[in-house]
Order: sequence, then C-alpha cells, then structure tokens
Amino acid sequence: MIRALSTPPAMSSGCLSRAPQPVLPVGDGLLLRPWERADAAAFLSVYQDEETRRWHTHRPSTVAQVEEWFDGYRLDWERERGCHFAVVREDGDVLGRVALRGLDFDDGVANAAYWVLPAARGAGVATRALAALSAWALDDIGFWRLELDHSTRNAASCRVATKAGYRLEGTKRNAAVHDDGRHDMHLHARVRGDR
Repeated sequence: MIRALSTPPAMSSGCLSRAPQPVLPVGDGLLLRPWERADAAAFLSVYQDEETRRWHTHRPSTVAQVEEWFDGYRLDWERERGCHFAVVREDGDVLGRVALRGLDFDDGVANAAYWVLPAARGAGVATRALAALSAWALDDIGFWRLELDHSTRNAASCRVATKAGYRLEGTKRNAAVHDDGRHDMHLHARVRGDR
C-alpha cells in the first residue's frame, strides 16, 4: 500500500542501499561488520545459552538456518529494511550482534536490537557496539529517532540501553511473549542531538 504523505519523507530511499554495507569502528579493537558465512557457528552458539534463550524467542536451530538468516540480512540491506552487524574483534572473533530493524524512512525511525556471546558479557561490548551503531545511524545516515525495547525483567539490557544513551520513556504493558509468558517491556529511545 502506498501512503500519501502531507510531508516529505524524513529520509530518502537509497541512503543505505546505494553503497555496500560498511564496516564501522567501535574503538578498543572492536568493529561492526556484515555477517559472513564463517560466523554461522558462533551465531548459532549464542542461542544455546540459557540467558539468551530467556530473552529471544525467535531463534535458529541449525547452521543452515543461520545461513538463511544471513541471506535475509543481506536482502534487508539491499531493500533498506534493516542493518544487521556482527560485533567482532579486529582479529575477526565474533562477540555479538547489533541491528536496526523496522526502518521507517517517512518518519526517520528505526528499532535497535543487540546481544553478546556469554564470554563477552560484562565488558561493555554491547554498550559500545550499540553506541557506535546509533551514532552512525543518527549522524551519518540521517535517522531522527532510534527505539529499543526489552523485558522489564531484563536488567542487563536496561543498563546497556541507558549507558548507550537511550532514555527510558515508559513501560509497554503486557507487550511481548517470552517462553515463560507475557512480559511488560521498557521502551527506550535515542534521538538526534542526544548525547
């Protein structure tokens, strides 16, 4: 369905797809880069972790399924539907994932998501990766607002969001289903100009 807007879109189409997905520096020896087939085993391993499974109900079960997800990630970039990055050390070791999904160029809004492998937890990897992705999306690409949500029971995710500059805006009651039932979700946002 084509929407008739009374205002011009906040962002022009092509702002992502006209160039290959970039490699973004995070600092401290970390990079954000597109997912590669060689990353599939590391990607799959995080979904074997009980803590990850607690918060992520959409999860792959085989390397082949992960590779299909990676194909989808490449299409998301080409079709300007999402930006999915591996968080890696400069030597290539995968530490986590950050992404922007639900891209809305009319309003200039996207939704952020992230996870890190168990061995990378507690070292600020998720916070630094999310902050780098957010700065790129707001300052370089031209988004106006980035949102993320997480279960109100996920204190670690709340700390990551807050430390990366995402202000807590409220609670979405009964908003998501996890393996143990329905959860209230915290809504955080970072807007252009926030520091």
